[in-house]
Amino acid sequence: MNELNEKISAGIEAFQKESEAFAQGNKAAGARARKATLELEKLFKEYRKSSIEEGKK
Repeated sequence: MNELNEKISAGIEAFQKESEAFAQGNKAAGARARKATLELEKLFKEYRKSSIEEGKK
């Protein structure tokens, strides 16, 4: 679970970095930010699954 939390934190940091660059006019950073959100979505689903399993123990 800790590894998953680290991946989520890294993904959020990447998204923030790219979204800030996009806000400053870097259009390519917008694409990278959107890609980061897709990766985060997968990680969040995995986290939800893991947390449900942990709760059953």
